[in-house]
Amino acid sequence: MDLELSPLNLPSDNERPFVIAGPCSAETEEQVMSTAKQLADKGCHMFRAGIWKPRTKPGGFEGHGEMALPWMQQVKQETGMLTATEVATPEHVEQALKAGIDVLWVGARTTANPFAVQALADALQGVDVPLLVKNPVNPDLELWIGALQRLNRAGVKRIGAIHRGFSSIDQKLYRNTPMWHLPIELKRRYPNLPVACDPSHIGGRRDLIAPLCQQAMDMGMDGLIVESHCCPDEAWSDAKQQVTPDVLDFILDRLVIRDNVEMTESLASLRKQIDEMDDNLMDLLTRRMRVSREIAAYKKEHNMGVVQTGRYTEILDKRGAQGALCGMDSAFVKKIYEAIHEESVRQQMEIINK
Repeated sequence: MDLELSPLNLPSDNERPFVIAGPCSAETEEQVMSTAKQLADKGCHMFRAGIWKPRTKPGGFEGHGEMALPWMQQVKQETGMLTATEVATPEHVEQALKAGIDVLWVGARTTANPFAVQALADALQGVDVPLLVKNPVNPDLELWIGALQRLNRAGVKRIGAIHRGFSSIDQKLYRNTPMWHLPIELKRRYPNLPVACDPSHIGGRRDLIAPLCQQAMDMGMDGLIVESHCCPDEAWSDAKQQVTPDVLDFILDRLVIRDNVEMTESLASLRKQIDEMDDNLMDLLTRRMRVSREIAAYKKEHNMGVVQTGRYTEILDKRGAQGALCGMDSAFVKKIYEAIHEESVRQQMEIINK
């Protein structure tokens, strides 16, 4: 199902990506206005703040709700910035639109629930407002696309996506694993769909915001949504991942925006070499699978099991070490051989079970 899209028409400077900035939560009128005025002085055009903030566990600050919406109206009146906030229920949509919120976004936990997304779609029927959809918590591209399709089918044409990374139980550098291949695949399927990056939620630490912003630009992201607070260390939610307006301005000022120019003859020649090498790789894989099928016939004749764990371990260790010597990450090489082994086992099982 294709997406019927209209331009988001979000403001930006000098053909740079659009930036939506502001605190994780609207805590007090003073905090909201102080942060907004500092961001406006730095040239920011769009202010974000969480009005409704249900947390993973109860007991923490969960937002002021409707009471904080007048603060957003004041931001718009005094600074001229557009305002943005997250909505998770039809009631949120109604209240946000009534208060004149300019940009809405759907959070990761809401995106993961088709029932909740459909309820939002019903509430947004016929409404012309820019709407951004965060990826679901788990790495499920089809679920992300499904949410976009539901909302688009309701008539929301000014729609985009936000890449905020994916949850993982493993200890890791980032709060949410980036898995850049998923937003890239989303862009491949829907080239006209704007995709922004949320480095705050990917990184989870303010020292990671700058490199993630640059990486997002290098990956061809169309915009950034960054958490910025007048006093980050005193924030009532997600204090560790927020930066001051001054720091955000410093980060944005040093971003390198790559030119998206037409392919040169030199680049075309290099890509031709890649295509030829890929053809050779496919030929080698085909020949390797042919040998695997011959091995399967031997195992069947001699009543042997399909998987020989000793041999499998030997391949992973040997090729991983070989990859490291060739300048590649050994884990990357092991993943390749895990995938090759999986397909080899599948083909051998077909032969042995005939």
